[in-house]
Amino acid sequence: MDPMYDKLEEVVDRLREVEGLLSDPKVVSQQDRFRQLTKEHSELSPVVEAYSSYRQLCDEIAGNRELLQDSDPELKEMAREELSGLEEQRAELEEQLKLLLLPKDPNDDKNLILEIRAGTGGDEAALFAGDLFRMYGRYAENQGWRVEMLSCSDSDAGGMKEVIAMVSGQRVYSRLKYESGTHRVQRVPETETQGRIHTSACTVAVLPEAEDVDVDIDPSDLRIDVYRASGAGGQHVNKTESAVRITHVPSGVVVSCQDEKSQHKNKAKAMKVLKSRILDSLMAEQQALMAADRKTQVGSGDRSQRIRTYNYPQGRCTDHRIGLTLYRLESILQGDLDELVDAINTHFQSEALAGQES
Repeated sequence: MDPMYDKLEEVVDRLREVEGLLSDPKVVSQQDRFRQLTKEHSELSPVVEAYSSYRQLCDEIAGNRELLQDSDPELKEMAREELSGLEEQRAELEEQLKLLLLPKDPNDDKNLILEIRAGTGGDEAALFAGDLFRMYGRYAENQGWRVEMLSCSDSDAGGMKEVIAMVSGQRVYSRLKYESGTHRVQRVPETETQGRIHTSACTVAVLPEAEDVDVDIDPSDLRIDVYRASGAGGQHVNKTESAVRITHVPSGVVVSCQDEKSQHKNKAKAMKVLKSRILDSLMAEQQALMAADRKTQVGSGDRSQRIRTYNYPQGRCTDHRIGLTLYRLESILQGDLDELVDAINTHFQSEALAGQES
């Protein structure tokens, strides 16, 4: 028997077992156990449903093949016509089942830290960073997610030199984890008098929110500095030492936060970002061991290291990793990202499947 079907039968057995446990009053009274089993049930159910549809299709195909032996020519022709469509459906379901059986990314259900930084292009890059942040903010709103600003450094021209935010919601990281990289914009700046197109770039990093069980930080490894906040921010600016800078000495990771008036709130926000950056570097190390040629997540911010281009004169958005071009830039910048996100996720799932089969 094909190993895939052995695995599918194991999933069916496990779902029955989980359903039995969920109806056990003893398990229902144990909140953590019940929650864990409920989550497992929701993960197994789509696999079992797809497998059930697959087996039903196989039965229909077997029935049609039997009809091919019938003496009635009309019946045989009907069976032959149905067979091609049924076999096509079965092939599609087989691919779907293979994807469903891929090992799950343990971070898929987590919230994320979104970091956007202006790269090449000065003020125009900072304006584009603001555009990207609004794009992801609108997408989050459409998905029913919550966006909480953790840190922001504005530019003089009204853009953002750097913005860090927490995005919370259902399967947030699984949807946006492939947005990391350099995003390039091509457009005519408002200050350009001769109508020339300028190219600017921003880096986007998408980090899974680190939980205490993911990252164990020794307090003695931290250097915490407090200082007076600078820039727009009200009366507390330059009067109280509310801004916080945390340095993780062993890794050299430095995080600053000054958005809140409270030093404690700034420290809490900075720690969230620090833990997520350290978790991200640990994940990168693990992935590097599995694939020595893995490219860095963000790169240097140079225009050449791009994953996507937003071309305003042509109304075009191109994702260079999968060769997808969409001519509806305005709606994408308004947060209509599902087509892009779905295509990229499908691409990387297919790559993972090919790697597993090779």
